[in-house]
Amino acid sequence: MQTTAKNILIATGNEGKLIEFKDLLSDSPFVVHSLKEFPNVEEVAETGETFAENAAIKARAYAKQTKVLTIADDSGLEVVALGNAPGVFSARYGGEGLKNEQRIEKLLSELEKTNDLHRKARFVCVVAIANSDGEILFRANGACEGTIAVKPRGYNGFGYDSIFIPNGFNETFGELSPQIKRKISHRALAMREIQMFFNNYLRETT
Repeated sequence: MQTTAKNILIATGNEGKLIEFKDLLSDSPFVVHSLKEFPNVEEVAETGETFAENAAIKARAYAKQTKVLTIADDSGLEVVALGNAPGVFSARYGGEGLKNEQRIEKLLSELEKTNDLHRKARFVCVVAIANSDGEILFRANGACEGTIAVKPRGYNGFGYDSIFIPNGFNETFGELSPQIKRKISHRALAMREIQMFFNNYLRETT
């Protein structure tokens, strides 16, 4: 692979995230690459205490290993009544090895114990971009406010999408079409800032 300015690595092993990122970058001039194309790359542990720290850790480490411009994110669900849990532990909520359905079941069970009537929550995403030397070039944040459904609904998306109802809608992310989610999701909002950065970046590097 030629490591030109127009190559970009999406540093995630989450197939759902990879699909969303590829979709969000579909109109860009970048040739998008995944971690599967770099089988010898060592997995990077998310040791940060915030979404921003984890996004930067992954972007730096994978960029240094692959010598490719790298975009990485950390994202998760914050439920107000649970003290903003699961937060950065969204992918590991309830312990390692649980299936997604089990994590959702645990979250709904914990939320019921609080007797919270509002069920307010938000999806948060922080995206970081690093150059081939591991220097962070840009960060962007996105948040989507909403509420938690009483039970899972819909089969679109991944993670906690089936129980998150974005404000202004009656459907969960799991019920909404990918086209609508692409406009309103936390990742889409962060990517709007990223796309503005890319416009300047490409002018400077080509």
